[in-house]
Amino acid sequence: MCNLYRMSKSAAEVARLFNVELMQGGNAGEYVYPGYPGWVVGQNHMKTMHWGFPLSLKGKSGQPLKPKPVNNTRSDKLASPFWRASFEHRRCLIPMTAFAEAKGDKGHKTRTWLSMPDHQLFACAGIWRDSDEWGPVYSVIVTEPSEQVRQVHDRMPVVMRPDQHREWLTGPPEAAAMLCRPYAGELIIDRTAQPWTAH
Repeated sequence: MCNLYRMSKSAAEVARLFNVELMQGGNAGEYVYPGYPGWVVGQNHMKTMHWGFPLSLKGKSGQPLKPKPVNNTRSDKLASPFWRASFEHRRCLIPMTAFAEAKGDKGHKTRTWLSMPDHQLFACAGIWRDSDEWGPVYSVIVTEPSEQVRQVHDRMPVVMRPDQHREWLTGPPEAAAMLCRPYAGELIIDRTAQPWTAH
């Protein structure tokens, strides 16, 4: 599952490339982790939201605990009550320059980065909603891996081609669901020695 991605372009540059209005007052870092803010592109604008839908948790005695950010949405679970309304009515695009997967043994995992060979910036499919806990939040749609990505992880984000953006954002749910499939093109796989937990 995707638990880290990089967005190394400026917000103004991203808004210009997606031809949307940049909403003021938001900020996001280059490396985005669950629970942190990231840029989200809608039909006509771009703004920051927190990555991860809040999942309410309770302790052994029934006491409420700090919510957990659920940052990925499996494409085969979009019809479940937790995700359905957001998928049907609040789809978005998540701009990024690369996403990372953890490789290696527990305690020694490193970052393997995946990016597009022909585009420094691309978008993955996402959904969003308002929350009482963190305000607007978003989640990345993940699906089965392509043959190339399978050597790295058993799932991957739904990478959107530019010609699919409009249909994802505005099309009916049935058409949007058909876009939730492994990316058919080639990706750059960069295996690094960067510790997975460093941030």
